[in-house]
Amino acid sequence: MRNYADNQELILDQIKDKACQRRDFSGCDLSGIDLRSVDFSGFNLMGADFHGANLSGSDLTGANLNGANLIQTTLRGANLSGANLSEANFTNADLTSANICCSRLWRTQCSHINLWGASLCDTDLTEANLSAAILIEASLIEANLLRANLAGAKLCGATLLEANLTEVNLSGADLTSTNLTRANLSQANLWETKIIYAKLRDTIMPDGTICDPQIVIWD
Repeated sequence: MRNYADNQELILDQIKDKACQRRDFSGCDLSGIDLRSVDFSGFNLMGADFHGANLSGSDLTGANLNGANLIQTTLRGANLSGANLSEANFTNADLTSANICCSRLWRTQCSHINLWGASLCDTDLTEANLSAAILIEASLIEANLLRANLAGAKLCGATLLEANLTEVNLSGADLTSTNLTRANLSQANLWETKIIYAKLRDTIMPDGTICDPQIVIWD
């Protein structure tokens, strides 16, 4: 009977084999293995287990990772543009400098995730849990963060130009030097939020008023 390690090796061989026609690896166990620079573009990885795996530099463009387990997974510099990441679990994952533009992260668990310098432009993060996330210098231009949880998140130097932050929870978050130009903060929770040297030009504030100054010093 084939053992656990042999099963993982077989799956990995099939993924890397360009001649193999299999592109559906939904529910597969790929936890803890080296998957650096592997091409997963367009693959069905729904519900797959990548717990603790290393996918740095991997290509996951257009992949389906709905409900996948990515806890403590390393995805530094990976390309996840256009991927379906809804309801996936990225708790404690490292996505430093990853490309996640135009992806879907509905209700994704991203607590304590590292997204330093990541690109999330036009990404749908509706009701995503980003509590205590690191989003320093991340780009979230036109991102949809409707009802997302960013409590305690670090967004220093992040760009949220024209982002939808309606009903978002930013309690205790750090928005130092964040660009919120034309962002929508309607009904957002800014309790104990740190906003120093932030750009709030034409920003819709929680009470519905539009902020006029370009630079706001608000601690």
